[in-house]
Amino acid sequence: MELNENPGNTELVGRVFRALHTIKGSGSMFGFDELAAFTHNLETAFDAVRNGRIQVNSTLIDLTLSALDQIRAMVEEGAVTPVNPALCKEILDKARELTGKPVSRSSNAASKASEFHAEVAVAPVQDWFIHFAPGPEFTRNGADPLLLLRELRQLGGLAVRSNLTLVPKLAEIVPERCYVSWELVLTTPAGRDAIRDVFVFVEDCCELSIEAASAPESRPVSQPAQESAGQSNCADEIARALDEQRVQTAGRRTYDKADTASSLRVPAAKLDQFVNLVGELVTVQARLSELAARSEDPEVAKVSEEIERLTASLRENSMNIRMVPIRATFEKFRRLVHDLARDLGKDVELAMDGADTELDKTVIDQLSDPLMHLIRNSMDHGVESPEVRAERGKSPTATIHLSARHSGASVLIGVSDDGGGINIEAVHQRAIERALVAAGTSLTDQQIFQFIFQPGFSTAQKVTDVSGRGVGMDVVRQRVDSLRGTIDVASKAGMGTSVTLRLPLTLAIIDGLLVSVGQASFVLPLANTLECIELTRKDIEDANGKQVANVRGELIPYISLRQHFDIQGERPAIEQIMVVETEDGRYGFVVDQVLGNCQTVIKNLGRVYRHVQVVSGATILGNGTVALILDPQRLAQDAVRGVAVQLARGNLGSEKARRRPKKGS
Repeated sequence: MELNENPGNTELVGRVFRALHTIKGSGSMFGFDELAAFTHNLETAFDAVRNGRIQVNSTLIDLTLSALDQIRAMVEEGAVTPVNPALCKEILDKARELTGKPVSRSSNAASKASEFHAEVAVAPVQDWFIHFAPGPEFTRNGADPLLLLRELRQLGGLAVRSNLTLVPKLAEIVPERCYVSWELVLTTPAGRDAIRDVFVFVEDCCELSIEAASAPESRPVSQPAQESAGQSNCADEIARALDEQRVQTAGRRTYDKADTASSLRVPAAKLDQFVNLVGELVTVQARLSELAARSEDPEVAKVSEEIERLTASLRENSMNIRMVPIRATFEKFRRLVHDLARDLGKDVELAMDGADTELDKTVIDQLSDPLMHLIRNSMDHGVESPEVRAERGKSPTATIHLSARHSGASVLIGVSDDGGGINIEAVHQRAIERALVAAGTSLTDQQIFQFIFQPGFSTAQKVTDVSGRGVGMDVVRQRVDSLRGTIDVASKAGMGTSVTLRLPLTLAIIDGLLVSVGQASFVLPLANTLECIELTRKDIEDANGKQVANVRGELIPYISLRQHFDIQGERPAIEQIMVVETEDGRYGFVVDQVLGNCQTVIKNLGRVYRHVQVVSGATILGNGTVALILDPQRLAQDAVRGVAVQLARGNLGSEKARRRPKKGS
C-alpha cells in the first residue's frame, strides 16, 4: 500500500521483493512447493520492477494484493495445492502478462531453474567475488551453508575455495558452531541484489561481502560443471584480495559474543496479570499509608513512604509496558480504503497524522471495529464520486484523514473526510419518522448528529454491501462507551465530516483526587482537575442564589455533588470547588473536603450499573471502603440536561397557571 502511493520508491520495491523471496524460500523449506512456485512468479514481476523493465501501476498493486490473499489462505489452510486453483491460475497468467513471459505449466524447481537460465543465457555476465563466513549462531538457528552454495550454483558458474584457518583444536571445537568460511567466484548475469537475496535469511548472522570483479561481458553463462580454467588460475589472487578486504572490514563486526536480545515477546495475558497484581499492590499500599498516618511510629512512616515511592515507580513502568503506538492499527486500513475505493468506483487516498501516539494495548485492541465502521461510512456516504467532486470544484481524489494526539489523560482519535458532509435535515426527518423526536422540536446540530448512533438508524435509500443497515455507527457508540470514551461529530455541508473519539490512555490505573461529600467518597481524574478554590456562605449570597463562582474575573458554573446525588446532611460552612476542564468548558464541582491525591485502581461496576453514565468505575480505598470514580464530562452534561428539564417543566407549569381560570371568573 505504501508502494501504491510512492511507485518510484526503489527501497519499497526491494522490501516487497525480499518479502516474496522469504515466503518462497520458507514455503519450499517446509514442502509447500506449490506455494513457492506461485510466489516465484510474483517475485519475478517485482524483480522486473527492480531492474527497471516494468513500472509499478495499479494493475500490479491489485495483482499483488490478490496474491497476498491467496498465499495467506494457502498457509492458514495448510494446503499443499492452491485453495482456489482457478483464481491462482488467473493471478499467475496476469503476472506473466506483466513480465512478458509465456504461460508455463511447469512449477517444479528444475523447470524454474531451466526457465531462469533460458532467460539469461545470452545476457551480459560478470564475475563476482564473494566472501561468506558464518557467525557463531549460524548453525544454531538451523541454517545450512551448503544449501546456500547450491542456490548460488543455480545463478551461474561457481568456483569455491574453503578457508579452514579458524578451525580450532579438537578439544576446543563447539559442535554447534561453523568454523569454515568460503571465498567464492560466481559468474552470472544476475546483479548484486539477486546474489544478496540468496543470503536474505542469514545475512544478520554471517559475514558477507559481494564485490564485482570486472565489467559485464556478453558471453554465455558457464554451468556449474563447466567452470573455466581462468577462474582456477586466479584463485590465489582472489584469495589474497579477499583476505586483505576481510582484514580491513574485520573491525566492523565480531562474533565472539552472542547477540543479546533487544526485546522479549510476552503473551498479553501475562502482561494483563502483571498489571492486575500491580493494581492490587497499589490498593495495599494505600491501606499501609493510612495505617502509617494513624501510627505515631516514625519507622513505620518511613517504610510506608519508601513503599509508596517504589509502588508509584512500578505502576508507572507497568503502564508504559502496555503503551504501544497506534501506527499498526492505522496502517492496516490502507488495504480497506484501497479495496472500498475500487468497489465503489471512487478515488480515495488515506492520510495519517500522529501514528506514533501511544495508547494502552487494551484500548488499541478494541479500536479496530469502530475505526473500520467510521471509514466505511465515510467512503459510502461522505465521499462523492469523481464526477460529482469535479462538478463541485473539488479534486477528483478524495482524502480520508486518520489522526491521533494526546490531550491530558485522554487521546483524541479523529476520522475525517472532505466529502459532502452530513445532511442534517435528512437525519432530523429520519429521526422524526422513527419517533426518536417529536416533530417541531428545536434541536442543535450536535443533538441531531447523535441520532446517527442509534441502533438501526440510517438515511441510506438502499442497502449495499458497505452500509445502509444502521449497524456500523451503533457498534461505534457501544465500543466507545465500553472504553469510557466520548464521541464528537462535526460536519459542514459540502466540506466534509469529522468524527473525534476521546478515549482514556489506560483502563487500569489513573492518578485521582480523592474528595468527600458527607460520608461518601469520590475520585476525580487528576489530569482534568485544574485547581481548588473555597466556597463560603457569603460567596453563595453574593451570587444571588446562582451557581456560579468568580475565579479571577471568570464566571465558572459549578455543580453541587451533594444536591446532584441527593446526599443528606448539613453543608459545612466552607466548601471546596474543584475546577475541572471538560470538552464544553470549565465547570466546578462542589465537595465538602479534599482528602488528597491517590493512585486509583479502576474496577468495573458490573452490568447492573452499565447505564450509569456519570460514573466511570470504582476503586477500593485503603480503609476498605469503595469510592466512585466520576466522569467530569458526562457529569457536567447530565447536570445541564437536568437544569434544562427543570426549566422546561417550570415553563410548562407557568403556562398552565396562566391558562387556569381564576376563581369567580
